[in-house]
Amino acid sequence: MSAETSTVLTTKAQSAPQVPVKPKHDQGDVGTVQASQSVVTKAPNQSMQEISHISETPKVSAISARRNRSRRKGTAFPALERRNWLIHMHYVRKDYARCRDLIEEQIKETKNRCEYPLHVKAMILRVDGDIQQSLKLFQRCHQINQSNPENLKQIGKNLILLGRHKSAIECYKTAIDLGGKDWQICQSLGICAQFLKDYKQAEAHLSEALTLSRHVITYQLLSNLHLDHGEVASAKHVLEKGIHHYGDNVELLTSLGVLYLQAGDFHRAFELLGKSLTYDPENYKAILAAGSLMQQHGDFDVALSKYRAAAQSCPESSSLWNNIAMCFFGKKKLVAAISCLKRAHYLSPFDWRILYNLSLLHLTMQQFASSFQFASTALTLKREHGGLYMLLAISLAYLGQQNNANQAFQQALTLSGDDPHVLVNFASFLHHTLADSQQASQILSRFKKIKKDSPNFDKEVLDASKKLMVALNIADDAELGKKSSETTTDKKKKRKEKRDSTTRKSESKSEERNLPGGKEEENAEEKRD
Repeated sequence: MSAETSTVLTTKAQSAPQVPVKPKHDQGDVGTVQASQSVVTKAPNQSMQEISHISETPKVSAISARRNRSRRKGTAFPALERRNWLIHMHYVRKDYARCRDLIEEQIKETKNRCEYPLHVKAMILRVDGDIQQSLKLFQRCHQINQSNPENLKQIGKNLILLGRHKSAIECYKTAIDLGGKDWQICQSLGICAQFLKDYKQAEAHLSEALTLSRHVITYQLLSNLHLDHGEVASAKHVLEKGIHHYGDNVELLTSLGVLYLQAGDFHRAFELLGKSLTYDPENYKAILAAGSLMQQHGDFDVALSKYRAAAQSCPESSSLWNNIAMCFFGKKKLVAAISCLKRAHYLSPFDWRILYNLSLLHLTMQQFASSFQFASTALTLKREHGGLYMLLAISLAYLGQQNNANQAFQQALTLSGDDPHVLVNFASFLHHTLADSQQASQILSRFKKIKKDSPNFDKEVLDASKKLMVALNIADDAELGKKSSETTTDKKKKRKEKRDSTTRKSESKSEERNLPGGKEEENAEEKRD
């Protein structure tokens, strides 16, 4: 035998004596082979009795003797990762207090050289909101183990939370060099590109993440990216794909139902929202969407019952109180509507929709200064909305600022020239306040063209437009069409009456001829005479 396998142990022995091994080549260290309950396979033509201890006694130095004594006693240092399983168990259970105690004990024993306790501590700090300290711990983990790409992923995530998106992209690129691409890296790169306003790059990264692995959050991010750039059809297509793979996911069903609701496809929206509520009856987003659907059809009491159920699960939702306020506004309960809107404004003070509704309600209650204040505040948040300029112009007109009101109406007309509310209100302002009937008639003619394309307008808008057309001596195409249709129906009725009268006369004459003793018999008797 060679010097490397100088000892052979029998299967009967539980512990073998330590036998020094002859050094290989000219190595100064001399090691020993120590085993417990070890099994050595025998040669094919050799019995177990023939196997015996074979030992050689080389010269052992003083250093090797000291090492042998220390190995007989066992290692003096404990294993570095002997508590990792316990730390992981408490972390998964979210028992963060016990987990931190175990981490501190492990860090003291290992003198800050163990990777996993530092990693878990950084994760807990990120949950608590201490992003900077968490980033430092992840960087320490990367110094301990530079070949682990998971540490770089977590560093990139912290950099995204801190707003350092370019640094996060560089970190993810180094992670790709270490471990290759995966869906998490592609998704994080897409988020960074979205924050850097690189739309095409963000779409490419998110689509690549979906090709690598399909996840619900990736579908949601890609659909939101399309919606931010006004591509509603692409967002619907992405959500449809997500529902095809995750048909029972509540978030995807609710998002797609809301898109169909905004597009006016109420049947499809009701189907998707109902399916979402069957899977999760307490999902407040689906309840809000279903309530808004009923609210649009005028079922305010049913919508309020839905909102009451949603308020139990999410009482601090600003959208919920906004919709409740609009239900009260539809029922002409203005004080209750304003109180609900005040609560919604307290919950989210930077939501321009709530400010729009507050301006509208104060305008209906003839509180024009408050309406102007809320409209101007909303314009600082949403400058490209024509309806806000319309509310601002109306409040300025009632406050006596005609020139500023005219400028606000002009801006509203340039931003949303197809809005019937803007057109009718601007025409009314021009006719009644500025006495400019010519420009008012031009705007009303523009309203007539829009009315032909989409005739489904509110009754208030239609009534106001009819009154203005009467005041400006403008003929309404709908009324002319009704009059023409009435004249044609009258002519048809007269023609039918003439035909009926002629047929009746002809039938009466034929009956008189066929009667016995009629004129024909009298003529025959006269001829005989």
